Amino acid sequence: MLTQLETVKARLGLTDTDAATEARITYAIAAISAQFERRCDRVFGRTEDAWEEFNADETEIRPTCYPIESVSAFEVKFNEADGWQAITPTPAFVIRRGTVISLTWPLSRCGQGQARVRYTGGYVLPGDSVADGQTALPADLEQACVEQVSFWYTNEGRSPAVTVAQVSAGGNSITQVMLDLLPQVQTVLGLYARCLW
Repeated sequence: MLTQLETVKARLGLTDTDAATEARITYAIAAISAQFERRCDRVFGRTEDAWEEFNADETEIRPTCYPIESVSAFEVKFNEADGWQAITPTPAFVIRRGTVISLTWPLSRCGQGQARVRYTGGYVLPGDSVADGQTALPADLEQACVEQVSFWYTNEGRSPAVTVAQVSAGGNSITQVMLDLLPQVQTVLGLYARCLW
């Protein structure tokens, strides 16, 4: 989660809260954190040994979890029968700006096959210790989450804070409830959205 319960309680000036209120706020923090990740098309929390798949003929890989700390393996798969096969030695690569893994040549020159990279990346979330080589969650991103949760809490039960969308496909209907994001929150998220170009 992109912030902690105590941080939100302090922002709201809540000192005496019951377990039910704290559970609702914690759920809101988790839901809004997930909404931020969907909106930015990335994973913010630090993940060790994450796998990211890409076409084997690509040379610019933009993983969903960054900043990238390290890359530990590459594998390719040309058919399901043979499955994933490690590439040894590890191909030459460069990590650019902590967000892109640039290969010096594609893992498949014939334009076929799937590849994947194992790496460690992402931000250390609030409440966890930041070790050497790791990056803490940016303060403005945490504050955006705090403000959005606070907005939800103070407007709970009022319709302007919530958008309900009905999606129909193939005769099935799904109702999706999304919390409208504050303009200042949208601005901050724009700074952290994953670019695929």
